[in-house]
Amino acid sequence: MSEHDEQVLARLDTYRAHDAPTHGGRVLSYVYDSGLAELDALAGQAAARVQAVNGLDPTTFPSVALMQADLLVFAREVLHGPPATGGAVTSGGTESIMLAVLAARERWRQTRPGDGRTLRVVAPSTAHAAFHKAAHYLGLEMVTVPVDPRTGTLEADRLAEHLDETTVLAVASAPAYPHGVLDPVAGIAAAAAERGIPCHVDACVGGFVLPWWEGTPPWDLSVPGVTSISADLHKFGYAPKGASVLLVTDPALDRARYYALTDWPGYPVVNPTVLGSRSAMSLAAAWAVVTRLGAQGYAELTAGVAGVTSAVRQVVDGIPGLQVVGEPIGPLLAVGTDPAVPDHVQVDPHAWAQAVAARGFVLQGQPALTQADGTVLARTTHLTLTPASVGVLDELGAALRTGADDVRGQAPRHAAAPADGPTDLPDPVALARAARETGELDLPAVLALIETLPRAQSARLLVDFLAAFTAPPTGRA
Repeated sequence: MSEHDEQVLARLDTYRAHDAPTHGGRVLSYVYDSGLAELDALAGQAAARVQAVNGLDPTTFPSVALMQADLLVFAREVLHGPPATGGAVTSGGTESIMLAVLAARERWRQTRPGDGRTLRVVAPSTAHAAFHKAAHYLGLEMVTVPVDPRTGTLEADRLAEHLDETTVLAVASAPAYPHGVLDPVAGIAAAAAERGIPCHVDACVGGFVLPWWEGTPPWDLSVPGVTSISADLHKFGYAPKGASVLLVTDPALDRARYYALTDWPGYPVVNPTVLGSRSAMSLAAAWAVVTRLGAQGYAELTAGVAGVTSAVRQVVDGIPGLQVVGEPIGPLLAVGTDPAVPDHVQVDPHAWAQAVAARGFVLQGQPALTQADGTVLARTTHLTLTPASVGVLDELGAALRTGADDVRGQAPRHAAAPADGPTDLPDPVALARAARETGELDLPAVLALIETLPRAQSARLLVDFLAAFTAPPTGRA
């Protein structure tokens, strides 16, 4: 390696020093650390072998089709899909969900030519934001059905009431990300099937951990009426970002996600995913990890995750002023204030997350949400446990307990309701610049602001903030 090459990599290392740690179990969201260094090394070597491969055309690069087929067969087996189940390996859960929504829309249009009514996706209010994004991109109405604030989910009949002849897709989550709670998949799928509506199960988080999680009710492609499912290989599949699987049981529905064009003077275009040209590196890395682990490897890793999740649940249950929301199934927990104890005992989950972060563990704050029926999903803090959490369990447990002690009895932080006019709102550009300069962001304040402002207004502020945070430095042209 030349001196210049070393300088380039040293600069990258300097940039990386600003990042939260991706290994070691200290970030309880975004990263899914298997704890197996050899697995990471294998994934990196596999990715390097296909660095120059373009996934656009598997007829030119058949390795793309072969690796994808292996992954789809494995996913089909563990998610109990029928033999005709097809699908794709995508760049992540958002693309998998986007394609599932696209396929449902196109299939609806194919069977009702000329019908110009506005079409709908119906989902619990806890369904992932990717469904909202897909509806936005594809010109659909997103109908969110309120869940019970105590349980984090809903009765299937409540969602079924919103299914009509303009509904292209019904959605259930296994589990829903905000609270780690399983939706009533069987009931939702049955209601959808009765009305001839496809049902998608978002198992982006649970797809490669729930198959080996004891006590899980039916939730996958074995459930009658479930027509598609998404499962992320880069979550509990332990592959590097970004790789996800979309499985579709009906070949006609599966074909509806494709885009093909011959009406131009270039090469014939046929895209099974949103992307055209795409790297095969994440595909190869995921293929290597899944091939190396197999079902037995996933079962062993899941056993460790289940054990550490149970242990962390016991820690939280033993902290006065906090409670786990609902009855989560899987490695996700949402922790909120226990309203049954006096004010001086209560712990605000966002202040708690900040106190725990000071002890070296990054938790994820989730703002309160007023649902369509006026009920409120209280603010919570989200924890995702992984195999790497096993090695830091004692330290994590101590941080959760002492962090709660530090903030117990403090009044929850709320943003002042702004008066009329944009001048009363914080300047997102100034916030972004301060965050870049100091490396610190007052997340509880941001979350409190989101709770206070109309959601469309807070979303615009966040757009301005992130655009400023990621903007290149200004200078001479």
